[in-house]
Amino acid sequence: MIVPDPDLEIIKRELPVHEKLTRQEPGCLLFEVVQDKDNRSQFNVYEEFVDQRAFDDHQTRVKNSNWGKVTVNSKRYYKITK
Repeated sequence: MIVPDPDLEIIKRELPVHEKLTRQEPGCLLFEVVQDKDNRSQFNVYEEFVDQRAFDDHQTRVKNSNWGKVTVNSKRYYKITK
């Protein structure tokens, strides 16, 4: 995820709540977000869900959450493997 500089502070402030809520979702096996050491605007996300439905439910929750609002200007790049 690439975060615009003006949004960095709110993203870092809201991230712990997003991580907690995601890890509590049914079907979430693993969820990690790490700010890149060399590029402070880049956050590397690794997530595993039991199936596509759990991932889709996660995406729906995110879009309707405060996290979805504060990250609206962030760019997300997905690589989905099965």
